[in-house]
Amino acid sequence: MNQSSVKGIFIALFASILVFFLVLPFFSAQHALLIGVIALLVVLWTNEGLPLGVVSLLPILLFPMLGILSVNATVANYSKSTIFLFLGGFMLAIATEKIGLHTVIANKLLSLFPNTPRGIMFSLGLTAAVISGLVANTTTTLLLVPIALFLSEKRDLKMRFVLSVAYGATIGGIMTPIGTPPNAILMGFLEDQNLEALPFVGWMGLTIPLAIAMLLIMPYILSFGLKNIPLQQPSGTTTLNGEQKRLVYILVAMIFLLLINSPIKPYYTGLGLNEKAILLGAGLLMFFPKIGFLEWTDARKIPYEIMFLFGAGFSIAKAFSATGLAKTVASLLLGVTSFGPVLLLFIVALLIASTTELTSNTALTSIALPIIFALGQQVSSVSTNLMLMVATVCASYAFMLPIATPPNAIAAGSGAVRTKDMIKFGVYLNIVGIVLIVIFANVFWVYFLK
Repeated sequence: MNQSSVKGIFIALFASILVFFLVLPFFSAQHALLIGVIALLVVLWTNEGLPLGVVSLLPILLFPMLGILSVNATVANYSKSTIFLFLGGFMLAIATEKIGLHTVIANKLLSLFPNTPRGIMFSLGLTAAVISGLVANTTTTLLLVPIALFLSEKRDLKMRFVLSVAYGATIGGIMTPIGTPPNAILMGFLEDQNLEALPFVGWMGLTIPLAIAMLLIMPYILSFGLKNIPLQQPSGTTTLNGEQKRLVYILVAMIFLLLINSPIKPYYTGLGLNEKAILLGAGLLMFFPKIGFLEWTDARKIPYEIMFLFGAGFSIAKAFSATGLAKTVASLLLGVTSFGPVLLLFIVALLIASTTELTSNTALTSIALPIIFALGQQVSSVSTNLMLMVATVCASYAFMLPIATPPNAIAAGSGAVRTKDMIKFGVYLNIVGIVLIVIFANVFWVYFLK
């Protein structure tokens, strides 16, 4: 363990103890302990004092030790069916990378748009958005950032191209329940509360129009100060080989099955298949001889620490509900319930979008959903499901700081993007995102999220 890791652990412990004593006058001892543990986890996730997977497993030790949740109640959150949905998605992503399908798709999309900085930014953003709708936006960003880095030798263009990938992956990640961790946390939370979750197609119907609007605006924001002059077209094949065609057929078949499985009430009840099983089944198919492309050794590339992170997020949400902390915090926010629906949703969107810039969107979603749910029980003017959806999407739409989302962190880690660059463009995207989410929620989503 190096010196920076030791320093990170001590900072996290100090922050945890400080937060505990700061909130103790306003909350019960159990609630203050839970808030202190969350502060410890968030700081360790942020400063990487311990590996991500290790930090994500700490609730299994700390929650029972501090009387927050029992061991069994905590561990159960690490085996939710939603986590296995992501496991299938990771297997598909690894297969896509192994046979090079992602580069062919990227080159094909790049060849379809104007060969100018703005055109390439749009094509990169669209490529990232489309892929991240099918696989995790973290994986998508990792796959496409190397392409963005080699599109130009100019630092200013490299920076904007890498941000196009990161922002496109974030924008597209909200289009399906598997695109980004906050979506999965919402699905798990709804399952916990015995509420009906949106079917795959229903989710896409609500979020794709928002994503398209963001994708159309993003290139104009990123191209501020640039002349839209032609650039040299990057080389690369746009022809699929036999293996890549086979994987495309499998992905198309999986999407078709998800489509016909989704109910359209009251006209069509769907096939009744479990969507999580469909995704996991498609992932396991990648190991079948003559069909798939993976061997078990390839499973080492599965980011299990991300799955542990989901488990930690679900555990935090469970602890908020089980200890009554969510209701306590919601009662402190009762003052905003008298506002009209537009202003109330704007306050929720602004609060979540601002807070998520300072911490992991996964951790924030885990903390915020139980509070929003409890608040929704006190509000008659806005449906609880609508408030939860707004909070979840806003948790993903954070564009200003590397800490906010995994795509932002990957962009910063590429060496082409400085924090001040991300703030410069991200602040405008944050504002646009909040405004569009509130508009879509009040004009469109409100009719489908009762």
